[in-house]
Amino acid sequence: MLAIREGIVSMFVDRSGNHHLSLAELTAMLQPALVEAGASDNVAKILALNCATAERDGSRSHGLYRVSGYIDNLRSGFVNGKAVPDIARPGAAMIRVDACRGYGRPALEAVIPEAIDVCRMAGTCVIAIGNSHHNGPLWLDIEPFADDGLVALTMVASVVAVVPHGARRPVYGTNPMAFAVPRHGRAPLIFDQSSSVMAHGEVGIAALEGRILAEGVGIDAAGNPTRDPKAIMAGGALLPFGGHKGSQIAMMIELLAGAVTGSNFSHQVDWSDYPGACSAHTGQLFILIDPVGASGGSTGFALRVEELLAELATAGQERFPGERRIAAREKALREGISIEPAVWEDLLSLGAHPPE
Repeated sequence: MLAIREGIVSMFVDRSGNHHLSLAELTAMLQPALVEAGASDNVAKILALNCATAERDGSRSHGLYRVSGYIDNLRSGFVNGKAVPDIARPGAAMIRVDACRGYGRPALEAVIPEAIDVCRMAGTCVIAIGNSHHNGPLWLDIEPFADDGLVALTMVASVVAVVPHGARRPVYGTNPMAFAVPRHGRAPLIFDQSSSVMAHGEVGIAALEGRILAEGVGIDAAGNPTRDPKAIMAGGALLPFGGHKGSQIAMMIELLAGAVTGSNFSHQVDWSDYPGACSAHTGQLFILIDPVGASGGSTGFALRVEELLAELATAGQERFPGERRIAAREKALREGISIEPAVWEDLLSLGAHPPE
């Protein structure tokens, strides 16, 4: 489960005016604003920790950038901030969760221990979370399973924003997926990527910073190719990575995270009756595998993982998925999570309570 791992840093302000906080301090700072917006204490704590952890690990597009969105969705009533997930076991190796219009991360937290137990007994486990809203990074959702020695895959349908290859209008969401494997004595190997050329949150960050995007990321409202992130955000759309290949992966995720979980497809999400809302009211699917039984033992599996990574390094691959995230995490543990003055003021305006 997501847990607060303390560093030695207490809040301080550096010469540039950046505030530096520990993970616990930032989590406690965000929680009151989420409660005020309509979340229960438990849901607010989970969401605050999720945002703070993403920021700590260098995922700006899913960290503090998302706080205002969480608050807007809670205040609008589109998301049920006090939802208590309904859990069922329709099969020996399946857990079905109705998030009851709440956020997906609290629904997941409610079943992590049971899912690990099921996977240990059956060798695998499928978690189907439906009727949920997802706004955080997927790698945080599967890291607890990999920390426990399991292989994990997850995917989520998103908000309509991607034009299928060869189509004329958006149908898919960015539809991210994440995959994790445990490593012996080291942090798990995890990748988290969208099925679009660029994640929607990254486009939003680029728009805020006034950056121009690379060619082939998206189109404007008239269907013309554009490098302007603001044009993509204002009625435009993103393109799938790899043309028809990324488009087919997006379709697979729609079916697994939308249809299998009994939830909306990306194009069916409708918040028109909830002014201020903007959230993916869809579903999320997890597939867990216990490699001990599948590969003849945990040591054997760990050696196989290292065997492949060694070959990749010999072939010239200099960096593996997640290494930049781990480096950011270690830096934050030493120096605190750095928050720029403008972001700090935004958090205060949203109702965050700074440490005393």
